[in-house]
Amino acid sequence: MSISRTGGPPLSPAPPPTPYYEDVSPGTGSLPPRAWIPGSDARRLSLSGSNWRFRLSPAADHHGEEFAGPGFDDSRWAELPVPSHWALHGYGTPAYTNVRYPFPVDPPHVPAENPTGDHRYVFDLPGDWTPYATGGDEGETLLRFEGVESCARVWMNGHELGTFQGSRLPHEFPVGALLGPHGNVLAVRVHQWSAGSYLEDQDQWWLPGIFRDVTLLHRPPGAVVDHYVHAGYDHTTGRGTLRVDSDPPGRVTVPELGLDLATGRSATVPVTPWSAEVPHLYDAELVTAGERVPLRIGFRTAVVEDGLFKVNGTPVLLRGVNRHEFHPDTGRAVDAATMRYDLVLMKRHNINAVRTSHYPPHPAFLDLCDELGLWVVDECDLETHGFQALHGVQNPVDDERWTPALLDRAARMVERDKNHASVVVWSLGNECGSGAGLRAMARWIRERDPSRPLHYENDPAYPDSDFHSRMYASHDEVELIGRREEPATGEPEQDARRRSLPFLLCEYAHAMGNGPGGLADYQRLFEKYERCQGGFVWEWIDHGLSRRTQDGRLWFAYGGDFGEELHDGNFVCDGLVFPDRTPSPGLTEYKKVIEPVRIGPGRAPGTVRVTNGYDFADLSALAFAWSYEAEGARVSGGMLPLPEEPVLPGESAELVLPTPPEHARAGEAWWTVSAVLAQDTDWAGSGHTVAWGQLPAVPQQPDDEPLYPAPPTALRPGEESGQEGTVRLGTGVFAARTGQLLRLGGLALGGPRLDVWRATTDNDDGAPWQPAPRLGPLWRETGLHRMRHRTDTVEREGDTLVVSTRVAPAASALALRTVYRWTASGDALRLEVSVEPEGHWEVPLPRLGVRLGLPATYGHATWFGGGPGEAYPDTREASRTGLWHSTVDAMQTPYVRPQENGARADVRWAELREGPGGAGLRAEADAARCWFTARRWTSEQLDAARHTTDLVPGDTVWVHLDHGMQGIGSQSCGPGVLPRHQLTVGPARFSFVFRPVAARSGPAPGASRR
Repeated sequence: MSISRTGGPPLSPAPPPTPYYEDVSPGTGSLPPRAWIPGSDARRLSLSGSNWRFRLSPAADHHGEEFAGPGFDDSRWAELPVPSHWALHGYGTPAYTNVRYPFPVDPPHVPAENPTGDHRYVFDLPGDWTPYATGGDEGETLLRFEGVESCARVWMNGHELGTFQGSRLPHEFPVGALLGPHGNVLAVRVHQWSAGSYLEDQDQWWLPGIFRDVTLLHRPPGAVVDHYVHAGYDHTTGRGTLRVDSDPPGRVTVPELGLDLATGRSATVPVTPWSAEVPHLYDAELVTAGERVPLRIGFRTAVVEDGLFKVNGTPVLLRGVNRHEFHPDTGRAVDAATMRYDLVLMKRHNINAVRTSHYPPHPAFLDLCDELGLWVVDECDLETHGFQALHGVQNPVDDERWTPALLDRAARMVERDKNHASVVVWSLGNECGSGAGLRAMARWIRERDPSRPLHYENDPAYPDSDFHSRMYASHDEVELIGRREEPATGEPEQDARRRSLPFLLCEYAHAMGNGPGGLADYQRLFEKYERCQGGFVWEWIDHGLSRRTQDGRLWFAYGGDFGEELHDGNFVCDGLVFPDRTPSPGLTEYKKVIEPVRIGPGRAPGTVRVTNGYDFADLSALAFAWSYEAEGARVSGGMLPLPEEPVLPGESAELVLPTPPEHARAGEAWWTVSAVLAQDTDWAGSGHTVAWGQLPAVPQQPDDEPLYPAPPTALRPGEESGQEGTVRLGTGVFAARTGQLLRLGGLALGGPRLDVWRATTDNDDGAPWQPAPRLGPLWRETGLHRMRHRTDTVEREGDTLVVSTRVAPAASALALRTVYRWTASGDALRLEVSVEPEGHWEVPLPRLGVRLGLPATYGHATWFGGGPGEAYPDTREASRTGLWHSTVDAMQTPYVRPQENGARADVRWAELREGPGGAGLRAEADAARCWFTARRWTSEQLDAARHTTDLVPGDTVWVHLDHGMQGIGSQSCGPGVLPRHQLTVGPARFSFVFRPVAARSGPAPGASRR
């Protein structure tokens, strides 16, 4: 209701004040950002790592501020560990969206339904901690938050300190004058939604809470307020120049270099440079009047010049990953041991670079990158992706009201992380479009730190980026970019600038589910074109949250599993490691594809060629092991000597292989040469395999049972078996009406019959925004998941049983005319399958082969061919020829959303047995190789499952022997399968030999040979 004045117009009520959580400013009360100091001789007290009192409210204004006072009774409140996310402890639920904001987009406003967590922590100061007064001789005490999502208001002993936004960034408040020796009360009100949420649309779980450390820091008089380490390297002289700026001034000592410098002064001396390959750090100390701060200094220079990104004067090739912070139990609250585990795992898989998508990581992570050696693209806590699909709503990065918040985020990243040798590139943020706010950030960063290049992908004009950066560009496009011949945009100046820049794929090879495919094809382009300096696979880890069924079985939840009204499903599970950090086949493939040493045939017979693909290191840290295997069995092995002269980056050496052993078993033989660590390192022990290669040896004539049977002789014609409705051929019993094989000797089985279906992968299904055809939906539309089999004839042609069939989907005239031709030889049956397509097939097939069923007891597999893990046409670089053993259960890959998995490539023969040494069935690829898969559920059951716990073993082991397989690609967010890896429809003919095998008399093999 309006109030009228006599004779005047009605008065509108004054607008309510803007709540602080809807304020576009970065907050109030925080001190200016400064460099991270992981340790010093000044006192510190952790306030995290224990339980705090906690109360959750449904709205921001549901409760007043009385809870912040020391006298408030919180005895009825719950307890919540800090750091943590309250949604992972039963207070509300997690929610996942990729691009869409999970609230109405009306910046800077947020919904009234704004979950708000009030936190209280009561603590005493240690007995010898005296600085609880500002000024004087005691100094100051700072309260530091490393990360709170998404907006916090803070009180100490009832006195408000201020508010802040910027969830993944540090904030400090002076509190010395407010502290007492006992009963101090820290109160923090945290809102899930704020104006800052519009800047944090970062393709991850929305998880509010105090999720990083909270610490009290004593700052004695004369303590370091801020410091800046400048440590450049001149590759032409081998000398480094050190200058450390400090407020207040002091001295810097570097004992290993004999340096004792006043801050602000420079010294140039010979040094060993820092690189991701040789991460040499010098222990140093900064001493001011009030504090001693240990430093770890790496000398290096990072620039873009001559159209290339160079470190220490050398163009580098980034073999990288994007990394979100994530743990399946604690969300973004990741401890130091997990950080180290991740980095060690990366190093062991030849990864040399990390993009901190899409925010600065916990600062301890960068300390580890300095120590272990990884190039880091440090990305600002910024993404506004959800605005790009909206019309009429101004993007905050192009709205001057938000520019102070953007600048604050840039400053808090740069100031915190500026002293890390591993940080070689700053990134403005991710998927924000373009705008004046980004340009302001770029100007500020360049002025504050001109020593590092700047990256930003989402503005195609690249006004603020030193890189031409793309996401998910196709192989063809990358090749054009490598030649600096990418299509013109119609803006000549922009085109000229873009073509002058080095190229990065800041995201590529979407590692969602089974995949990514095509990694080797990308790597060949990176190594061919100097301008293509690598990229970062999306991403490191599946963000599946741990859950258990009522009977205790573990599974991982994704979007929609918490009843969210808006979500993006399992798109949050797109990592190279599973949520529990088990490496996926994709990580194994990536390790092989990016291995820094190439091993292949030498120019001369009996030699192997070793090429150094490192950017800086020679091969002196490696040793080269060889083995000779016949029919998959190791015959002999040893070590190969390296040349006396070091093999420098880019150089090759020819190593002489020993003479093949005379006593080698007959059959197919291979040399395997591996580059292994010669000594222990910080990330792996001696003997760890860095790279490997295989070379075929001269085949030898078999002198025992042949791998493939001879053409059938003395075949018995099919005859009645004595059972009604069956036909016998050799030791095989067939159904007379359908021609289906029922038994082989004493083994009951079902099939084999033609199979073309696979449970679609995330990459088969593709992303809805992809312009290219998405195969999964097309396969279902065609009906390949519901093929029907009609037997037309079952005939005897002399010594052969011929079964003619038609395999086709309902509601379609498409079909595959399939003829099975069976012959017998001794106890073996040979099957030849011929396939003729009918109709106009416009899509490739998922697979082409046969499927058969065995009793569930046949759960132990042995095969000669590719292994030990799964492989597909465009994910087979890591598949090594050998003799492999596994259980059927261990052959499954537990993708968070179940899908096609577990195929082994280039299989010559495979056996399924009852127990490791029991009797069983042997299948041989007759004069060819096949894909081999075995599982305890059908493809249809696998396709219907949404989580791993939906898969229940049945009474059958289903075996797939495939003549052809469709590739994987990366179309869950990137390009599809390259043409040469597609299984196009056409006439096909393939054959297998089946024979029963007796139980082994000797000891059974182990579970797996690796």
